[in-house]
Amino acid sequence: MTRPLTSAERSAQRQSEWLQGEERKAVESRGEQGRMEFWLRLTRSRISKNIKAGRDDVIPGFTQVCRLFLLAIDKRAEGDPRLWNHLMQYAHQVLEQHGPRH
Repeated sequence: MTRPLTSAERSAQRQSEWLQGEERKAVESRGEQGRMEFWLRLTRSRISKNIKAGRDDVIPGFTQVCRLFLLAIDKRAEGDPRLWNHLMQYAHQVLEQHGPRH
């Protein structure tokens, strides 16, 4: 027998279901481009909320992630896919362990 979910667990479950639903709708309407645009909008919104909450380090953090992504894209375009492959592998591992369930 399983115990009832706590309020925090129900909230997290609703959030995860909402994310999945919104991502699905974005993909249905615009394909992978829609998925990317959904996550960019969500990221921009969360960055704004974090700034309002006084966590200004979110901007340099996002900047570093963008710079890393661009470097990986550039290296792959130059014929060296190692950084891209490592980045994608790491992203997959982190999302499997900590991200919303898909």
